[in-house]
Amino acid sequence: MKKLLEIFLIYLKIGAFTIGGGYAMLPLIQVEVVDKKKWMSTDEFMDMFAVIQSAPGPIAVNSAVFLGYKIGKVKGSIAATLGAVIPSFTIILIIAIFFKDFRSFSFVEGVFKGVRPAVVALIAAAVYKLSKSTDLTKGTIAQFLIILIAIVLLGIHPILLIIASALTGIVVASKKQERGRE
Repeated sequence: MKKLLEIFLIYLKIGAFTIGGGYAMLPLIQVEVVDKKKWMSTDEFMDMFAVIQSAPGPIAVNSAVFLGYKIGKVKGSIAATLGAVIPSFTIILIIAIFFKDFRSFSFVEGVFKGVRPAVVALIAAAVYKLSKSTDLTKGTIAQFLIILIAIVLLGIHPILLIIASALTGIVVASKKQERGRE
């Protein structure tokens, strides 16, 4: 019961103080779950990140379900998901009720404009932390650059690139395995 409350409160705190969605939450989740609570290793966190990105739905909810299940099975998933969703649901509900009144305040517009760079910085920090724990080789760096160019310059859909990357990984792994047998 204590862990359920802990996971709920962690996600409630993260959900309440993270603006910008799931990617902006990642550094906070990593600090709480990997660094402080030690509920998973950095490698497990990277694996979780790969799984939650490929699953449909918001990253925040996917991570809450995944981590909650790891900590407390179905009850843990429910606790973490509620913690992640309650703050944003409450904020959106309040904004929806008073949106016309809120939008007219230059203060609110200023808050939204001021928060954007912070969100970008949080996402960049998550990318930096995740890249430090990745096995960087010439091949993975080349793959990263090819995928980045394919998305940004060529407009190729990310799903196609994920499938192509998975297939590439399968081919490379099977070739390494064949070389190991020789």
